[in-house]
Amino acid sequence: MDLDDYRRHGKEMVDYIADYLETVRSRRVYPSVSPGYLRTMLPASAPVEGESFEAIIGDVETCIMPGITHWQSPHMHAYFPALNSPASLLADMLADAINCLGFTWASSPACTELEMIVMNWLGKMIALPEEFLHSPERSGGGVIQTTASEATLVCLLAARTRAIKDHQQTDPEATASDINARLVGYCSDQAHSSVEKAALIGLVRMHYVESDDNLSMRGDKLANALDSDRKAGLIPFFVCATLGTTGACSFDNLKEIGPICVKNGLWLHIDAAYAGSAFVCPEFRSWLQGIEYTDSFAFNPSKWLMVHFDCTAMWVKSSQALHRTFNVDPLYLKHENSGLAIDYMHWQIPLSKRFRALKLWFVLRNFGITGLQKHIREGVRLAQKFEALVLADNRFEIPAPRHLGMVVFRLKGDNSLTECLLKRMNSRGRVHCVPAALHGKYVIRFTVTSTRTTGDDILRDWTEIRGTASEILGALNGSPARIKVSLAETRQKNEAFGSSLLLANSPMSPKIVNGSFAAIYDTADIFNECMKTFGRNPSEGTDSPAMRRRIKGILMSGKQFSLDSRMDLVKGIETCCRPIADSPELPQMKEDEDSTGSQNIRHATK
Repeated sequence: MDLDDYRRHGKEMVDYIADYLETVRSRRVYPSVSPGYLRTMLPASAPVEGESFEAIIGDVETCIMPGITHWQSPHMHAYFPALNSPASLLADMLADAINCLGFTWASSPACTELEMIVMNWLGKMIALPEEFLHSPERSGGGVIQTTASEATLVCLLAARTRAIKDHQQTDPEATASDINARLVGYCSDQAHSSVEKAALIGLVRMHYVESDDNLSMRGDKLANALDSDRKAGLIPFFVCATLGTTGACSFDNLKEIGPICVKNGLWLHIDAAYAGSAFVCPEFRSWLQGIEYTDSFAFNPSKWLMVHFDCTAMWVKSSQALHRTFNVDPLYLKHENSGLAIDYMHWQIPLSKRFRALKLWFVLRNFGITGLQKHIREGVRLAQKFEALVLADNRFEIPAPRHLGMVVFRLKGDNSLTECLLKRMNSRGRVHCVPAALHGKYVIRFTVTSTRTTGDDILRDWTEIRGTASEILGALNGSPARIKVSLAETRQKNEAFGSSLLLANSPMSPKIVNGSFAAIYDTADIFNECMKTFGRNPSEGTDSPAMRRRIKGILMSGKQFSLDSRMDLVKGIETCCRPIADSPELPQMKEDEDSTGSQNIRHATK
């Protein structure tokens, strides 16, 4: 493929991507494939000769798309958002074309300096203290990492280096390995698994502090854990507090935790992977109270700020702590401005970095602060709507408060009911969620993830969830599930349906029968009941040719019958088939008339 081909196929690809995003709602959100499905569709070895772009893109739809979980679907409610936007996608096209490796300032000055600028923009947008911003007077600043997991690991390793150095000042005979073996970090029992993984890589212990009833890590529990571990000869060095936990979007109490960390000389890192984006809205910044006590802070614009993966924003108060951990200084990486400009290779685990700042820059400029605030608030509003739907159904409960765009819910009763509900929902592929465990309760996480999600999508997904729950509970009770459906929804789904006004036993209290389950009869049901009741095809009756023609016409129309039209039909059949109408199974209709002459249907019995 030469550049002329690239121009032509590039435009085709943009159209394909735009069409995909525009129609993703119509795709099954969760794939129905089994492990190894692609192995049976693709050859075992790469082609010897090159293939055309047409052949390659053709296999995308036939081979790749059937195995995709569509994260951009409005019916995707698992995990957390993983959003994109046209501005972000276009920026990454340019970044991929430039393909610079930004390990030092000299390797690409614009890559380094734009990252410093957009990290300052973003830090100000979420009201971080100035100590976290790039400035000639301070050593703090921001850097874009790949993931929040990597940010946690980077900060834990920097904290470990600082702890070993500080302990050796008081105990010069202690070796780094001996000190490392005694180090212990802390996080909530609701913290993300990446904190545990960081401890495994750093070869340190991790103490999981029990959260309170609101799933929050509190200061008193942390203080007790510190005292206990010190008595056991361990060296506390690191605390990871979470703002917006994975399980329930709960928030650790920074106001209580922060002063304890300062008093005990502990590195306090904040993992706000999901919730951090919401801090662009002032009304959500109350959870940031105590941020001044922290050493590092990270969140993912790639989750909720319309910047596609990967893009994790991380700030530190002192970059010197990172330099002591990751500094490398071979001759081939030196340049004439070493020491005068930032070299991001000292702020991260990899040597090189992609030009991620470009897509963040495009998005911040394209949406503006107000545009991003509007987007966040709409996600929260939709989550509030879903929460209200769940609360209105007494079969469900919400075991933890809703925060931001995530709701956790479960069926009342044994955990197995909720687990069954989730598995059946996901197996159908029309809505996708994942579970969590909250203090022994199995819950379903429902997160508003897509920019394309509307209120109608929320209603549609709730109908799917509610209907699946009815099936499960109905089977549990040994009776078929019966779901109430509004008349408007019934008319929408059944063009042949027309509701009928029926009077209740009291003439002064008219009621509309919900035709979805009480007053709808298919032609097959009418026909079969006639055969069962009268012992023959009603259209073959001989007493009334006119009635026979009417019945035959009704049966051939393919319509559905409301309760009163069915009664008319049965009554007509009774007249038509008079010779055998004495069957004991014949429905006997008892009617009377009210003062207006309208028939008041009292009851029908066999």
